[in-house]
Amino acid sequence: MNLDRMRNIGIMAHIDAGKTTTTERILYYSGKTYKLGEVDDGEAVMDWMEQEQERGITIQSAATTTFWREHQINIIDTPGHVDFTAEVERSLRVLDGAVAVFCAVGGVEPQSETVWHQADRYHVPRIAYVNKMDRLGADFFAVVEEIREKFAANPAPVQIPIGKESDYEGAIDLVTMEEIRYDTADASVPPLRSPVAPERAAMAAEWREKLLDALSAHSEEITDLFLNGEAIPEALVRRALREQAIARSIVPVLCGASRRNMGVQPLLDAVVDYLPAPRDVPPASAFDPKKEEHLEIPCDPEGYPLGLVFKVQYDREAGQLCYVRMYSGVVKTAGTVFNVGKKKRERVTRILRMHANRSEAIDEIGAGDIAVFVGMKLAQTGDTVGTEGKPLLLEHMHFPEPVISVAIEPKTMSDRDKLRETLDILSREDPTFQTGEDEDTGQLIIRGMGELHLDVLVTRLLREFKVGAKVGNPQVSYRESVTKTVEHGEKYARTMAGKDVAAGLTLRVEPLERGSGNRYEKAVRDHKVPDEIYEAVERAVNNAFAGGIMLGYPCVDIGVTLTGIQYDELSATPFAYEACASMGFDEACRQAGPVMLEPVMKVDIMTPKDYMGEVMSLLSQRGGMIHGSESRAAIDVVHAQAPLAVMFGFSTSLRSVSQGRASFSMEFSHFEQKR
Repeated sequence: MNLDRMRNIGIMAHIDAGKTTTTERILYYSGKTYKLGEVDDGEAVMDWMEQEQERGITIQSAATTTFWREHQINIIDTPGHVDFTAEVERSLRVLDGAVAVFCAVGGVEPQSETVWHQADRYHVPRIAYVNKMDRLGADFFAVVEEIREKFAANPAPVQIPIGKESDYEGAIDLVTMEEIRYDTADASVPPLRSPVAPERAAMAAEWREKLLDALSAHSEEITDLFLNGEAIPEALVRRALREQAIARSIVPVLCGASRRNMGVQPLLDAVVDYLPAPRDVPPASAFDPKKEEHLEIPCDPEGYPLGLVFKVQYDREAGQLCYVRMYSGVVKTAGTVFNVGKKKRERVTRILRMHANRSEAIDEIGAGDIAVFVGMKLAQTGDTVGTEGKPLLLEHMHFPEPVISVAIEPKTMSDRDKLRETLDILSREDPTFQTGEDEDTGQLIIRGMGELHLDVLVTRLLREFKVGAKVGNPQVSYRESVTKTVEHGEKYARTMAGKDVAAGLTLRVEPLERGSGNRYEKAVRDHKVPDEIYEAVERAVNNAFAGGIMLGYPCVDIGVTLTGIQYDELSATPFAYEACASMGFDEACRQAGPVMLEPVMKVDIMTPKDYMGEVMSLLSQRGGMIHGSESRAAIDVVHAQAPLAVMFGFSTSLRSVSQGRASFSMEFSHFEQKR
């Protein structure tokens, strides 16, 4: 496969901006499907999970491959709901470019901001597509301005709409200076191009000048032609747009109405024209554990095999499916790969090219491509697969901490093993889903990113895996910390198996800044003390962080320093120091003003103007702090923070005060002392 003719792209946006509908149209126009699937009818190809069809939202990032203008386009349709942030995170990690879809009415919505900043973190070039131009309240130019203000980006419209709302007819292409119209009655008719009508010529000329002005800041060739009043060739404009989009100094903006089959073919052209091929993006960075150095890995099919498992999915018939992005080399069917993190060899029995939940077998996968490996038993999300001869680790992915937990128990003893097995499968699939036992009650606890996240996982457990289980009410995952600095000396002495063992040490415990995590360091270094003693102390402190202080919740933002150690080689054992450090940590923390911290959520509520007062008072009654609001054409947006504990059942109350017209999204912000 020619790497210059390949695109790995993601479709990302706020919930309900029209990502899946746009993807469905892309598949239809590129000849991948022969029937238009609708999200509202539960027939979208990309929303293949039963729950996605019932709820009308995307839960899992689905992958598919299609072809347009002799280019291979690997597409990942990502979820828009904030509870499934991890799905977006792992998709962006392996993509070369992205299409950010915005609603022409809602503009830059809260979750659009989250995914945009995630894309910034992974340096992903993107193009923007303003969808739903046919809806009441649509305003293309207001959305462009919002992208400029909220993201500090440089949006450059390459199309402007002809009409809006019910009068939306199509767009003016500012690169070719033509009008594009669509046959909404027959989706199979290609877009009709015609010269710009005289009544729109002045506006088209004004916006083309703005586009050329934005490009001339980066291209001397365009500047010279522009100043001399000469015609600027189409090919030169496209080349400059591509260079600046890949450099992330410009975001090309297009418009359309995917549901009415308007604007999708030019969007596909823009993906091919402006988004990068695997070789256009900087080489992947990998860490060599043997030499302890970072290396750059060029995208080369002739190089060592190196790929990243960015998603694991369980299939009832095929077993574990591992979605892999190859960065270098080639992997063939029925070959072996080396799982670098687990230091184990794994067999790849089959390689599949995915189309949502359908697949076709292929013989090999090369650098720059995305495919699914079948047969790997140990792989987890974030694992690197490569070769034993040159084991390299691609960087780990960053996932947020779960903030909500639920107790779960099997209905019968025969369900017990099946439940544990299924929970293990689900936590391998989803890094933000954690399971564990409550030490005090022995209950099985599952943790996730929000009510919807856990609800979806529990429903999968009961329906898809057919496990009989009873589920408790959601509980908040609290944390513990300290408020004072305390230095404490601890001694430990026992007689074990007729031998006296003893240990003595001094620990300093101090509060750290919120969000900085826990830290352990040693300020003492006695050469008479063997390393295994220091290791035992460090192990004990790290285990104690997880065990809590007063109530058994994990500790956060605590700094522990070993400031003194008493050592007698006749009575010292690593076990004694481990026990001594554990007791010392407990006692020091009890003296250091322990406090309980609760998760505080960032809440954004979108409401029609008529219900603004009721919505704000509802949030205030629950103890939320309102930080501000902004007014848009059709709706107002309230920005607030509230403890997670008061947000249970908020969606029902919000619906009742706004007659079902307000909606909200929330994501974890920080931990704060419980009021």
